[in-house]
Amino acid sequence: MAEDRPPQHLPTRTADVGGIPIQRAIPQRALRKVGAWCFLDHAGPASPEPPGMQVGPHPHIGLQTFTWMIRGEVLHRDSLGNRQILRPGQVNLMTAGHGIAHSEESLAPSHIHAAQLWIALPDAQRNGPPRFQHYPVLPQTRADGFTATVLAGEALGLRSPAEVHTPLMGVDLHAAQDAAQTQLPLRADFEHAVLALEGSIQVQGRDLPMQELLYLPPGTASVDIGAPHGGRLLIIGGEPMDEAILLWWNFVARTGEEIAQARSQWEAELRHSGGGAPRRFGPPLDCPLQPLHAPPLDGAVLRASR
Repeated sequence: MAEDRPPQHLPTRTADVGGIPIQRAIPQRALRKVGAWCFLDHAGPASPEPPGMQVGPHPHIGLQTFTWMIRGEVLHRDSLGNRQILRPGQVNLMTAGHGIAHSEESLAPSHIHAAQLWIALPDAQRNGPPRFQHYPVLPQTRADGFTATVLAGEALGLRSPAEVHTPLMGVDLHAAQDAAQTQLPLRADFEHAVLALEGSIQVQGRDLPMQELLYLPPGTASVDIGAPHGGRLLIIGGEPMDEAILLWWNFVARTGEEIAQARSQWEAELRHSGGGAPRRFGPPLDCPLQPLHAPPLDGAVLRASR
């Protein structure tokens, strides 16, 4: 159970997504999710070669994609017909529900820095209709040398407008000057995680390198944050999610059969890109990038995790 876990410093994993180096913090063997947050990639900071980040059309089910842009600009397209440029200080929130496809492209191969997260949808919403929402303005406040942006849920007396379906929170803390130090109050019934995004960050008096995630179990009522030389960090949290989920490729489900069905339907839609029968993931995107094929399921062992 989450409440029995001690605080943990957990290593992230280095990978590449669409030509951008990332640190994958969640999921990992020791930590499958934090509340309903079931995926966390820290993308960049990087200055990619042309053409920059290019992630072709790909499907999602059973989750919300939540992208927080720090630097750079990315064009989002999806099978609902949305085209939205995501700029620094903004959030794109896409609710996959029963099924949606989207793509992501850098508008120019300039500096790029972002955090992309997934939120597992609870059973009551996970098969609902897909949606896309763009949030150009998020609530901010000052906290002892930090600028705090409330990305999701409630914190520091502010509420994010982002529409989520489980009790959770997300806060970006940015210290532009040296010697910032604050104590951030937390909900003791939530579990939390802290990830350094830039600069020199200290948490509970200990350095937190960008290659580590700090997990804070339920019962933690506050966290001490320091940035002796300026920096930026992300704090996420949520009520421990009782529902077991199964995460494979770009899908969040409850059973292997659901995963296999979604994979089969996506591949069938790629083979038959014209009209005809209703398509689970919507019409093909008006996008110059090649769509992504799902990896084979042969030999895959799919286990739901709490």
